[in-house]
Amino acid sequence: MKARLLVCALVSSLASWSAIADIAVPMHSVNEQGIGPSVGQITVSQSRYGLVFTPDLKGLAPGLHGFHVHQNPDCGPKEKDGKMVAALAAGGHYDPEKTNRHGTPWGNGHLGDLPPLYVDPNGNATQPVLAPRLNMADLKGRSLMIHAGGDNHADHPAPLGGGGARVVCGVTP
Repeated sequence: MKARLLVCALVSSLASWSAIADIAVPMHSVNEQGIGPSVGQITVSQSRYGLVFTPDLKGLAPGLHGFHVHQNPDCGPKEKDGKMVAALAAGGHYDPEKTNRHGTPWGNGHLGDLPPLYVDPNGNATQPVLAPRLNMADLKGRSLMIHAGGDNHADHPAPLGGGGARVVCGVTP
């Protein structure tokens, strides 16, 4: 009887841990006027290899897109050089070590540098990406950002991987 209670308690605690482990981040289109309609969500799960970001997004431009964890939990526009910029309130890429360097998701650059997000020809993103250096605690009080165009994970020839404008954003719980 005691063994059965112990097993039930263990299973119950593991079930509650796994329920807490996954988070769903609602994602919205963004522009210089503000936050737009929902485009879906990204579910984030902890694995023994790092965080797994599983998108369920629709209505995006096909191709590869830069994908990052940004510093602030705010997807609103902000003024820069006298011009409103989409989702600039999210700040820059999450960089707690202050490397000031864009890099690969497994390298020495910003901790918020993620693998690119693939959007299929129909505008859907469903392929998971792995962020081996991140854990769930890193996401608290941050935002997820999708940029127009790809990301070469280097600061050359263009800064921040040469990615384009901020087009989709979501605040982590």
